Amino acid sequence: MHRKKECITIIGGGLAGCEAAWQVAQQGVPVCLYEMKPQRFSAAHDNGDLAELVCSNSLRAAKIDSAVGLLKEEMRRLGSLIMAAADATAIPAGAALAVDRGLFAAWVTEKIEQHPAIMVERQEQTLLPQADSRNPLILAVGPLATMEITGALAELTGSEHLAFYDAIAPIVAAESLDMQVVYRKSRWVEDAPGDYLNCPLNREQYQRLVAELLSAEKVPLRSFEETCYFEGCLPIEVMAERGPDTLRFGPLKPIGLAHPGSGERFYAVVQLRAENTTGSAYNLVGFQTKLTYTEQKRIFSMIPGLEQAEFLRLGSIHRNTFVNAPAVLQEDLSLRRAPNVYVAGQLAGVEGYVESAAAGLLAGIHASRKVLGLPFSPPPAVSAHAALMRHLLHSSPAHFQPSNINFSLFPPLAGRISKKQRAALRAEAALAATDCWRQDLAG
Repeated sequence: MHRKKECITIIGGGLAGCEAAWQVAQQGVPVCLYEMKPQRFSAAHDNGDLAELVCSNSLRAAKIDSAVGLLKEEMRRLGSLIMAAADATAIPAGAALAVDRGLFAAWVTEKIEQHPAIMVERQEQTLLPQADSRNPLILAVGPLATMEITGALAELTGSEHLAFYDAIAPIVAAESLDMQVVYRKSRWVEDAPGDYLNCPLNREQYQRLVAELLSAEKVPLRSFEETCYFEGCLPIEVMAERGPDTLRFGPLKPIGLAHPGSGERFYAVVQLRAENTTGSAYNLVGFQTKLTYTEQKRIFSMIPGLEQAEFLRLGSIHRNTFVNAPAVLQEDLSLRRAPNVYVAGQLAGVEGYVESAAAGLLAGIHASRKVLGLPFSPPPAVSAHAALMRHLLHSSPAHFQPSNINFSLFPPLAGRISKKQRAALRAEAALAATDCWRQDLAG
């Protein structure tokens, strides 16, 4: 592979790769962007354009009173190519930002191919090029990376830090739980408050939950996703299919979880585990699922204590390649073992179109500053970009799972204020700080 002096190589022409290329090129640093299409297509792709949207055409909530809406607005202010493309090709979608997927991909492709600092090479890369501080490498190969590339990445990170299948349980906001029903207790621990929150079920409630799981609508598997679930992370509905008592002898086991106040014992118990150090979000232990989002909200809201739950993330199980970010990444998204190799997009451990592009934006900024000899400059702590990085860098490596952006990843706000007020305060602080950061980046 021949590269120019002081050139950044990017492998992968999806949302993250294109965003990273744009950010680098806008700094005047040459980019060589490698995309294997149309030479080779993944099982999910069929369009030769860059930045192909393979699932939904929605980039989710548009307003800045949502975490993803705020992230999008920060990206606009930072000169995001992907947000410019989305705004240029938007179609009516109520409170969401949706795009014409064909026009969107064509728009991005034209901008990338016409940029004088970007050279697009339409060929597959099976080996990772050598990288140094003047010629960094950004990996943005996406969740369906080829085995050749993932094998090379495994050599850099250690195979134990690379996942190929993603099992995600829903996350709920702590403040939305009914603490008159939910109680705190760890299994068998009697003399301490406990690390888990527990939702108790009687026989009737448990049987209704199982019945609903068995009859619920599920997301169909795509052609490249085989039903090769790991026994340790089976979908909750698959466990329910194995027998009426499977769940109460598995993740809903009530043994050791008698109520600490009344001593009452329950037929089954759903446990919630803290998702962050502030305790603002909890995941439903063992509730990874292929149920549709609508069915998840309906059925999981039947669990005692979750009737009014706010779901910050819904569950899923799908093929996904990603690194164990808190174990292998540095603050600038480079690898600890190879500091001139950056990881962007879903490969870094984020979920969603917008989050993937945001990770590409950050990788592009950080890599170009390294080439230009400028100091590392992280996004401001109150911003949505920093919240996303906080998840990647400061989650527990033992329990790390990809995540969408949500307000539980932001620094907590003091005082008792309404949800609407919290969103407004966070947006005001984040956008003001992002404007200052943009000015600092410009020098």
